[in-house]
Amino acid sequence: MSTTARVKIGFIGSSAPSSPHHEDFRAFIPKDIDFTFVQEAGGNVSRDDDPGKLDALVRQTIELVAQNKWDGVIISGAPKEAFNPTLCDRLSSAVNVPVATALRSSIAGLKAFSAKRILLMTPVDDELKNKYRNFLADFGIASVYPAQTLRHRTDALKLTAADVASMTKKTFADYPGVDAIYFQGALLNPLKVLAALETELKVPIIASNPAMLWFMLSNLGLRYEISGYGRLLSSWPPLNG
Repeated sequence: MSTTARVKIGFIGSSAPSSPHHEDFRAFIPKDIDFTFVQEAGGNVSRDDDPGKLDALVRQTIELVAQNKWDGVIISGAPKEAFNPTLCDRLSSAVNVPVATALRSSIAGLKAFSAKRILLMTPVDDELKNKYRNFLADFGIASVYPAQTLRHRTDALKLTAADVASMTKKTFADYPGVDAIYFQGALLNPLKVLAALETELKVPIIASNPAMLWFMLSNLGLRYEISGYGRLLSSWPPLNG
């Protein structure tokens, strides 16, 4: 028996819909959500503040929302948001449906657990980490992060789930006093160990992909209890403003 979709959500990212990065995301999407992955036109603009490329993304978003009758749209890519802080506001004013972006959604998730000082786990270089830190600070969240250890962010793909867990536990011990952990970027993928890490470290852990889903569906007035991917999805706290 087919399931009638409650809402239709679009996801626009720099990777192709068939990308392995999206497989773990698909695993926790509720079955009654019509969810479509689309590749961003014009390639990855994650480290580029060229207004022409951003204009193209806005135009593509407007066209896809209208063509597909999406009830909401998710725009992935925290780097492009960090380099272009008005991105979410600009997209939200261009379409008449809710918009979720990686940084804004994750900040909402951190605020749902009243996080004030967080450990940032991400495979990007220190320049971009600093931009993330400044973005978070603008929303009242202080962040700390370890020194760069990977030669390139794609080296994170070589890490197993056990590697990610071990790295997280060591880094958490090195930075006492944080009240949450924030994973940004699908390359450093914590999803298979996220729930276990939360139990062991006794702090909420926000990962950007679950945060974007939670943020979007919450803005559409929907609530789920999705186990296995951390407290944000299993307890589904309300949005705090």
